[in-house]
Amino acid sequence: MKNKALYSPAGLATVAVGLIIVITLISLLPRLRLDLTQQNLYTLSDATRDIVSDLDRPLELTFFYSEEAASEVPQVRTYAQRVQEMLREIVIASDGMLSLEMIDPEPFSAEEDLATAYGIQSVPLAQGRESVYFGVVASDPSTAEDGEPGVYETIPLIRPDQEEFLEYEFARLITRVIDPDPTVVGLITSLDIDGGFNPATNQASRAWAVMDTVRYMYDVERLQLDVEEIGENIDILMIVHPQDLPEQTLYAIDQFVLRGGRAIVFVDPNSDTQTQIAMSGGGFRDTMASDLPGLLEAWGVDYNPEQVVTDSELALYVTLQAGQRPVAHYGMLGIQREGFADDIVSGQLEVMNMSSTGSLSPIESASTTFDPLIQTSEQTMLMAPGFFSEMGDPTLLIDEFESENRRHTLAARVSGPAQTAFPQGVPVEPEPAPVTIGAPATEASDDPLSAAEETEEPAEAEVTYRMPDSHLSESDGDIAVIVVADSDVLADRMWAQSQQIAGQRVINAFASNGDFMINALDNLSGSTELVNIRSRGRYARPFTRVLDLQREADERLRAEETRLLERLSQTEQQLMALNQEGSTGISPEQEAQIEQFLQLQLETRRELRDVQFRLNQEIDRLGTVLQIINTWLIPALLIIVVLTVSLLKSRRRRRFAHAR
Repeated sequence: MKNKALYSPAGLATVAVGLIIVITLISLLPRLRLDLTQQNLYTLSDATRDIVSDLDRPLELTFFYSEEAASEVPQVRTYAQRVQEMLREIVIASDGMLSLEMIDPEPFSAEEDLATAYGIQSVPLAQGRESVYFGVVASDPSTAEDGEPGVYETIPLIRPDQEEFLEYEFARLITRVIDPDPTVVGLITSLDIDGGFNPATNQASRAWAVMDTVRYMYDVERLQLDVEEIGENIDILMIVHPQDLPEQTLYAIDQFVLRGGRAIVFVDPNSDTQTQIAMSGGGFRDTMASDLPGLLEAWGVDYNPEQVVTDSELALYVTLQAGQRPVAHYGMLGIQREGFADDIVSGQLEVMNMSSTGSLSPIESASTTFDPLIQTSEQTMLMAPGFFSEMGDPTLLIDEFESENRRHTLAARVSGPAQTAFPQGVPVEPEPAPVTIGAPATEASDDPLSAAEETEEPAEAEVTYRMPDSHLSESDGDIAVIVVADSDVLADRMWAQSQQIAGQRVINAFASNGDFMINALDNLSGSTELVNIRSRGRYARPFTRVLDLQREADERLRAEETRLLERLSQTEQQLMALNQEGSTGISPEQEAQIEQFLQLQLETRRELRDVQFRLNQEIDRLGTVLQIINTWLIPALLIIVVLTVSLLKSRRRRRFAHAR
């Protein structure tokens, strides 16, 4: 009876109305999302949610995308859909503080002028195809005045090869609009990285190339090696090769990091820069190593300044003298892509050159998180710094080398809660003992023991501590520190050549060392939430069979496309030559040739468009087949299986009933 009522016209109408109500309610709950992907690709990180949920004023996001121009390129269409989905997720998480507008900047339109004004770049997809716009702008409408856009930040081109970092890039874009003030970098270094005096040449030395780049992008404030307090205006502390820093300076660094300041530290078991200066007669030091004693341990990093990493697999080849063949230098490493972690700082680097680097590792009992950024191969061995500070022939390293089959970390990101390295407070310098003027002289003693006692040196003064009112025993949230076990990585000889052109210094990079530095500062310049955003997986999970089919279609049609493009280029060159020959007058024969070439040009372009259309059509057909399989075939098979199982159970029940 109940089944009859359900399947009656009134019952079916009631079910339909109920479904409409349920669908309407679900559509009114945009925040209710269900992410069934393996790596939660459509789920924003908690850090991004914190950034957009804490916005104190509305911001506008504008996605410039040439939808019509890219309609014939399936790969671009798919990636554009991913970008839109990510932007919509961010807008939903902002509780109405973000709005999203999508603009298709068609050629010669006001929308194209707007995209150009914001700095969005148009990029040609392929030869013979129209250029497309593919960028995002975040703007603050409250700062706009008299038709001017006000405060805004732009991603000129959203690159497909950075798909893993989409969430980070969009979150950074928003934070830069919220806080547009320039980032201040405080520099502490014992090297002349920012310019100085070279005692070996008795001449002033100019700043390293990396500092030109850093100063171009950030405000840099030089801090003394004995600084006792780091001001609130410093956003990032850049510490390069710290040697023999006073306890008060170490305390200032400790408190800076604990109160939320970011830091990038370059320590080194052997500075080749100092070694070369010493060998050139510029002065000798007892040690070429650097360290932050106590601080690295408090941050959960184990580093030994008396060990240098050698690597036979990543060794660079050096030429000692002209005419000699290059020799592998196991202490100079060329890190390849396999050695870079999938991190916003290192994930897009190609190669980095490093020299006499140290090894970093996490301390097991630490409360911080240790994430490697740069690592060696497994063909490594730890050696003493003496091999490098006194060595002239790198073949000695080859003779001494025995692989330990261990991979070492050369650079790492440290985050999470940390404790202070100075639980007793700031160390206080002991005051010298006062000297009494006019004190009576004591009579000389004939006893040699008593004379020895009288001439015995006074014992060292005991170190005392002072507990400031602002002292922090633990971090105020998560710390953000990047540690690199090499300072030579910043030296010009390791990554760049520079030359003067029209009075300007032009830097030609042959390695990614400078990119690593800028990526690190750029990442650390954001909020704590932004620093904690990690890369995510790729949305594309391709089927190998589909890729094979696409590759076959691509190879088959690309050859024809290449032939047509060459014919089109030749035709255009012949037309240009005829036009130049006929500049004084065109004969009937030349006019006929021009007409023939024009027809050939039009026919070639038509065939080229047809080839490109067929290529995209085959790719789209494969996508349609897969969509049909996923949308209809799989559910149909499941329904058939369920009905079959239900039918078998029903027959079994009837047989059981008849048997009884």
